Amino acid sequence: MVAAMALFGVLDANSKLLAGTYPASQVVALRYATLLLVLFAARAAVPGAGGTLSTAHPFLHLARATCMLGSGLGFFLALREIPLAEGYLVYFTAPFLTLGLAALVLKERTGPAVWWWSFLGFAGVLLAMWPGLAAGGPVGAYLWALLGTACYAAVLTINRLLRHETGAAVLILWSSLPGLIVLFPFAAMEWVAPGPRDLLALMANGLFAGAATLCLAIAFRHDSAARLAPLEFSALIFAVGFDLLIWNVWPSGWTLGGAVIVVFACLMSQRAASSAARP
Repeated sequence: MVAAMALFGVLDANSKLLAGTYPASQVVALRYATLLLVLFAARAAVPGAGGTLSTAHPFLHLARATCMLGSGLGFFLALREIPLAEGYLVYFTAPFLTLGLAALVLKERTGPAVWWWSFLGFAGVLLAMWPGLAAGGPVGAYLWALLGTACYAAVLTINRLLRHETGAAVLILWSSLPGLIVLFPFAAMEWVAPGPRDLLALMANGLFAGAATLCLAIAFRHDSAARLAPLEFSALIFAVGFDLLIWNVWPSGWTLGGAVIVVFACLMSQRAASSAARP
């Protein structure tokens, strides 16, 4: 789960760098196309690589693909208008949505302590972001971020329902092909010819997204949404790192203090979720 958060951080930072030049449909469509190209190239080199392409749960996979498309477009359109930190503040409502969906859809037992520690984690995020948070971007950008967050929480819930699917091939095919089919006409109409460097960056997004998706799927095969959702707050640490590395934005004392609270809340929420899950 933590590896997935790191990969999504790389994906978001790279997408933000590309957002000023390329339309959302092209960026996300090339992400899907790259994933499919890698999948079929691997299967051409090693027949059957990644396992079977068929599934007994096509509708769940289509629902997951729809939510992944909504998440990808939502975050891209949001981060084009607002700073990474502000987009992440909206994103950090995802653990609460995931916990709620886990209780309603998956019937997972979630004790009140898990919610309290999640609230503390979100308070840590507020502490980290508050001093420099202008919240001055367009309202529509925050709504896009909220849509992306809600779709992401739904993806996490569906991942748990699909935890018995074996192999990476079925996950990549069913998450990428429907999205590419939907986006292709829009990408063709809005196409901006990329140079070699930008083309590599656009294709790299597919690798980042695919690796993050596989990490999420593996995580949800082995643990519950209640235990995994609070670990999403670890994305704050990666956001601070990328801000420093790419935009030379140094973390303040507020940010470091909030990060300590977030890490502590993640650990305690995991412990509380484990206790609640015991019969």
